[in-house]
Amino acid sequence: MFPYKYSDPYAFSVGEQLNDNMDFSTVPSKWLLFCFFLLLVLETKGENEEKRQVYVVYMGAAPSDSKDFLRESHLQLLGSVLKRGEKAENSLVRNYKHSFSGFAARLSEAEASALRRKSGVVSVFLDPVYKPHTTRSWDFLQQSLVIDSSPNSDSAPAAATADTIIGLLDTGIWPESQSFSDNGFGPVPSRWKGICMEGSDFNSSSCNKKLIGARYYATDEAPFSPTARSNANSARDEQGHGTHTASTAAGNSITGASYYGLASGTAKGGSTGSRIAMYRVCSSFGCPGSQILAGFDDAVADGVDLLSVSLGASAYYRPDFSEDPIAIGAFHAVAKGITVVCSAGNDGPTASSVVNAAPWILTVAATTIDRFFESDILLGGNRSAIKGKAINFSTLDKSPNYPLINGGSAKSNSSDVTSASHCEPGTLDGSKVKGKIVVCTHSQSDSTRTIKLQGLQDLGAVGTIFANDMETYVASSYNTFPVSEITVQAANDVFPYINSTKYPVATILPTITVTNFKPAPVVAYFSSRGPSGQTRNLLKPDIAAPGVNILAAWIPTSSGVPNGQKPSSFNLVSGTSMACPHVAGVAATIKAWNPTWSPFAIRSAIMTTATQVNGDKAPLTTAAGSAATPYDIGSGEVVPTAALQPGLVYDLTTRDLLLFLCNYGYNSSKISLISNNTNGFSCPSNSSIGLISNLNYPSIAVSGLKQNEIRTVNRVVTNVGSQDEIVYTATVNSPAGLDVKVVPNKLTFSKSYKSLAFQVVFTMKNSSSQGDLFGSFTWSDGTHTVRSPFVVTTAN
Repeated sequence: MFPYKYSDPYAFSVGEQLNDNMDFSTVPSKWLLFCFFLLLVLETKGENEEKRQVYVVYMGAAPSDSKDFLRESHLQLLGSVLKRGEKAENSLVRNYKHSFSGFAARLSEAEASALRRKSGVVSVFLDPVYKPHTTRSWDFLQQSLVIDSSPNSDSAPAAATADTIIGLLDTGIWPESQSFSDNGFGPVPSRWKGICMEGSDFNSSSCNKKLIGARYYATDEAPFSPTARSNANSARDEQGHGTHTASTAAGNSITGASYYGLASGTAKGGSTGSRIAMYRVCSSFGCPGSQILAGFDDAVADGVDLLSVSLGASAYYRPDFSEDPIAIGAFHAVAKGITVVCSAGNDGPTASSVVNAAPWILTVAATTIDRFFESDILLGGNRSAIKGKAINFSTLDKSPNYPLINGGSAKSNSSDVTSASHCEPGTLDGSKVKGKIVVCTHSQSDSTRTIKLQGLQDLGAVGTIFANDMETYVASSYNTFPVSEITVQAANDVFPYINSTKYPVATILPTITVTNFKPAPVVAYFSSRGPSGQTRNLLKPDIAAPGVNILAAWIPTSSGVPNGQKPSSFNLVSGTSMACPHVAGVAATIKAWNPTWSPFAIRSAIMTTATQVNGDKAPLTTAAGSAATPYDIGSGEVVPTAALQPGLVYDLTTRDLLLFLCNYGYNSSKISLISNNTNGFSCPSNSSIGLISNLNYPSIAVSGLKQNEIRTVNRVVTNVGSQDEIVYTATVNSPAGLDVKVVPNKLTFSKSYKSLAFQVVFTMKNSSSQGDLFGSFTWSDGTHTVRSPFVVTTAN
């Protein structure tokens, strides 16, 4: 404990005590110092032992017939670990009782440990704080063809579409937005049991026949308490994220929408006829897991048809499924027939960064659309304009009249040229920067552009040109400050001009919108990538959708408003957060057409009909220019119209998910709690991680395949197309060195045989083929193509 060993002759023996008459002048100072530190440590230790934080206690599925008694049983369990005389009600934060059982409470670590040992408890974990994974996109996906291409007038009537309810777990909603007007909507579906929760600036009139429900989850825990933020006791959106995702999923069609004139056109959601229910589980400080679970629990009881969840953990914190609030809530929602769509995360392009990767979740990656926000740079000497990208509303002169300087030439006396050329904070001389446009090299490992820009503005720069070391296809928003981003190749025209000219000058033009931009789509550089860090035998992400510079509804804000304009009702935002509600909108439309389909059938329809080519019919690529793999895009880019008529689907049951948990490593008793299996669920004796490949998923992942080893994977497909006799034939696209066979390679469906089994047999033939090997197999009847990607990882 201490760095010194005391052997002073004045040291007290164990039996001695200090008393009021003791003469401390005779005690050596170092002994007094020791006593002081000892008392301090003991006091601190006591405080630490009593320090309480919010823990989540997860107890599996909620009993179907005893919801009224769950709170009391939770209080009894909580009271059993508290000190005598402490009231459990004072420690309880909230309890869960609809789709799953559990509670959140303020506990010490010792109390949490005691609860972990209690019968009936699946897991106890500290309340984590997750983050949100922060128009023309639907035109790009040709979503406008969904209703027009319906096979018959009864398949997707407007009334049926309007009965679909999309719930969102997010930052709240701005109910006054036109995107949520209920003009033309009929009565709220009678099965809806939700509420419009009144708050400080939100009341029952804030909801309508479009926005049919809203809840919020306040807490006394700092920094989430009402005193720490203005609208904690309200479902109103303070950040814009929830308003944006809700309108992307199901917002009304709004003509003349734009972001201060950029991206002008019609903004609309993927399922404009659907109703919306918002569950505000996030604030500007993040999204506590205890509130996320409360949102899931209420949404299930309220009667949503699907959930869009654009938030999650980072790639650097990946909890076990039984300690992940999103995985827990999603499992029980899916068990009730509710499709759960989640963002894959924004930690790309790092490998194995994908989150929300449980097999009961539809996990969405992000891609670009065919729209570019161009901000050109004009150099002196009548040189050709240099194409840049950014969102800015520059008021600089259109002529190149502003002095131009390289950051390296503006370095301060105490900094080095390299750091200054990257415009790192504190490296530039203000006297050399003031009144000039500064060119800054930017690498992914640098300080953020936002931090650099703040420093440049403080020094008096009038504009900035960032020369990026990689193409991202993402136009960052700089509002009224003149900024443009260029590639390293374009910078080769700028730097020679600066070095060869005595008085180099330039200007930055305001942004214009360029449509039909190519190539598109491209995988967004920030989109999190596979393989899944939780199991290599499950391919994630599942699907890709637009998530770059998406125009959708926003909250009114006074910041960044161009001179003479009113705050915009729309904004351009990027992230897998934006991709997620695109797929949720597609799923809602499929649900409207096929109300009896399971979440797994809906997911299958979306995945097996995806495309792997861009607008030029060339293979999809990443922002770096490499070919996109299933680790980047899953099955491919979503095609909304094709997903409505998939032909065949890969379906699952809750029991299939329980078998997955067996193979994942959970024991039978834990799984019985999770599923509330009163008959007693038992894992097969041969359960193993390798058998996860047999989960009836629309994609296949096989790991650790050895030379000449044969691995057989089982699948079952169900015909959801023509009920007449129909034959599907399989074709295989496999990489060199890997032999792949589909057995049988023909399936004949009829009224009597709607579901048929087959096997995919993998054999490694060539030892030189190493690493991750990608391919696919496709079933086709001449009308439908049902494609499944696969990845085989070879043994080391």
